[in-house]
Amino acid sequence: MRVSFTVNGRPQQADDVWEGESLLYVLRERLGLPGSKNACEQGECGSCTVRLDGVPVCSCLVAAGQAEGREVVTVEGLADHVRQRAEGTSATGTCTSTASTRTSTAGTSLEEARHWQPGTGSELAPIQQAFIDAGAVQCGFCTPGLLVAADELLEQNPEPSDADIREALSGNLCRCTGYEKIMDAVRLAAARQTEGA
Repeated sequence: MRVSFTVNGRPQQADDVWEGESLLYVLRERLGLPGSKNACEQGECGSCTVRLDGVPVCSCLVAAGQAEGREVVTVEGLADHVRQRAEGTSATGTCTSTASTRTSTAGTSLEEARHWQPGTGSELAPIQQAFIDAGAVQCGFCTPGLLVAADELLEQNPEPSDADIREALSGNLCRCTGYEKIMDAVRLAAARQTEGA
């Protein structure tokens, strides 16, 4: 079957998708978006978390066909998603990159990726920068899912309590950090978001 959906603001199609194929598999293997990690394949760890029509889901549990006609945001598109949200534009519209003066559709084209150089391109989403600044990234395997879940939390609740953060991230497991640095990162992103408002 063919699955047509929007991924990180770009229309995408995946052909010859079999009925039991997961959204995670399509994103990683067919569309070349390896950010969402394949760890448990049971929806227990959260490392494959993406936003499906704005809602965080474990992409390992979503059949690819369920994404038909829907919008998916992965960690690779998180910065553009946040920027468009701040500008009040839709993910499928056009936006102006703050890192350059060009205007393009959301996301990074294959041609742009081929010419990427260190120190160029889009800025990170505030939650991504906060994870770096707080030292919340260890091995990095759980990080994409945590970033997607934390971004959704901060969109819904700009000033979360520690209990709110724990609840929002409760579906994401990390074996390296002990979670305190992750909590610090979400608090830092929230504080920066509040200061900038």
